[in-house]
Amino acid sequence: MANDPIGLRTDSYEHTAFTFLGYTVRARKNRSRHGNLFLGFDPAISRDALKKISREARGWHLHTPTDLTFQELARRANPKVAGWINYYGRFRPWEPIPFVTRINTYLLPWIRKKYKRLSAKRKALAKLQEIARRYPRMFAHWRLSPSQSAVLV
Repeated sequence: MANDPIGLRTDSYEHTAFTFLGYTVRARKNRSRHGNLFLGFDPAISRDALKKISREARGWHLHTPTDLTFQELARRANPKVAGWINYYGRFRPWEPIPFVTRINTYLLPWIRKKYKRLSAKRKALAKLQEIARRYPRMFAHWRLSPSQSAVLV
């Protein structure tokens, strides 16, 4: 197979991937516990599922309700986001990180509109990072480890 990243699959096959219940199962690079690379047939969030949940989160318009507090925004978003993280992060927990980063990106305009003194993007980002450090369990996606939560937008 020409695009085999490790060189273990020598034959060509008609079907190399399939999508089922929002997961795409295909050949992916893995590392054994001894540090060796091998090619495994593993599930991860499909591109279509990632687009679908991103579209739904964008439809929440998190940046517009400036009358709400940060806790109220978290209360609105957390049930869905936690469910998505638990479901799609089951096999390869780093795969939903682009979506998690997008949620933080949606929070940035909200904080800039809510607090006029934070209208500069740099100040708003610093405030968002400070809030995430102070209250790491406020949003469901902030509960992930710091390397996975991608608080740095």
